[in-house]
Amino acid sequence: MSQLLALSVSVAVLGGIWAFLALGPFAGYVLVWAGFITIACFFAAGGDNKGLVRTLVGIIYGAIVGWITLLIIAKVPVPSLGTVWPAIVVGVLVFFLVIVASIDVLSVVPANVYGFAMVVAYTLSAGKMDDLTAVSNANPLFLVILSAICGVIIGYLMGQAANMLKAK
Repeated sequence: MSQLLALSVSVAVLGGIWAFLALGPFAGYVLVWAGFITIACFFAAGGDNKGLVRTLVGIIYGAIVGWITLLIIAKVPVPSLGTVWPAIVVGVLVFFLVIVASIDVLSVVPANVYGFAMVVAYTLSAGKMDDLTAVSNANPLFLVILSAICGVIIGYLMGQAANMLKAK
């Protein structure tokens, strides 16, 4: 079996399993789309053990930076600046998504950015600003991090399954 066919089969089967789990038994604890973004990032980062660590650490780091960004915007309002204030906060904090790239585990800048984007996008689109400090699965940071952990594990399993299928 070719590498492409093996990977296609493993992604199809395990992607379907991930969708079933995320939309069924794990619904409310993980975000199906966040897991798939993590899977894609894992493969873009090399699809190996280093890529796994860099993807997971980068997404978690970016998610934390995004969460801090939203907390600052929510808890330190500057109404006189209007939308300029959130833009300043975002501009300052996203600087830290890239400047850390000299640290090996944070060297996959897209992972850092994806983590940031996942927390911010989910929080804003789902109206979850009030849940940023929740000590529950309603917290967007919790949902993104748990989704990323699941996603990187599924991505790793996809790669391993593809290698086993290719060998046959």
